[in-house]
Amino acid sequence: MVHFNPSTLLVTLGLTAVQAAQLWQNTGTKSGWDTFTHEHKGTVDEVKDDVYKGSTALRMTQIHDAGYSGRYHSEAVKYNVYRKGESGFYGFAFRLQPDWQSNPAQEFNLAQFIADFSDLKCGEDYMPSTMVWIVGDQLATRVKYGNVCPTNQQKIKEFKNLKKVTAGAWHRVEIQASWKNDNTGFFKLWFDGEKVVEAYNLPTTVGDGRYFQFRVGLYANGWHDHGYEGSQGTRQVWYDQIAAGSEFKDADPGQWTASTDEYSMRFQGAGAYEDL
Repeated sequence: MVHFNPSTLLVTLGLTAVQAAQLWQNTGTKSGWDTFTHEHKGTVDEVKDDVYKGSTALRMTQIHDAGYSGRYHSEAVKYNVYRKGESGFYGFAFRLQPDWQSNPAQEFNLAQFIADFSDLKCGEDYMPSTMVWIVGDQLATRVKYGNVCPTNQQKIKEFKNLKKVTAGAWHRVEIQASWKNDNTGFFKLWFDGEKVVEAYNLPTTVGDGRYFQFRVGLYANGWHDHGYEGSQGTRQVWYDQIAAGSEFKDADPGQWTASTDEYSMRFQGAGAYEDL
């Protein structure tokens, strides 16, 4: 992850240093991830049937089971993506199955930043901060801040009804965040090239300084949290061109191309974010 570290000389001269870098990329393959979640009947598959760019994509599948009471994750996971005080850009392309049922409107999560807090022993285990999801056919996101424990001190700010998500079409999401637990943070989200969230002077993460994971994939949280609705018990989402970096172009699925360079798997570094 990259953050602003100007030298004394540059401050004196009134200049700003920017060290641009794409910190990690994935072209829709199962290689390069730290792990995968595929709970119950869920799967994560590398496929060639429908891609955003290149020759492969990841297809995440979840299947509802009336006799199962657990959660429904099918995700690709990258460790150590951000922690409090850092900033960066994160992006991915996704596609819902063409016959995606959006009515009745249930929640299905598409991507999330998450960390394990079970060591705090306050009833919290894996807790997501920022999430990106759909409700029916509407895109939504959020930031979480406050204290992890006690859990009643966790606070959430949601951004809903951002844009319509068209089933069967590829869409692009980019996030820029300055991860702060005070009112100096900011959070932005683009959907298909349009900036749909631009929020300044707000906390964007919790006070605990540990690293968060980044996960892309289908999490059918509506089934677990609110019960199964509708008649589509098998859900699939495709993912491609997942990346992070210090500039918008590093994370935008439409701009970057596959590289043979060896990128850091820890999303850590030094320099500055580019503010857009």
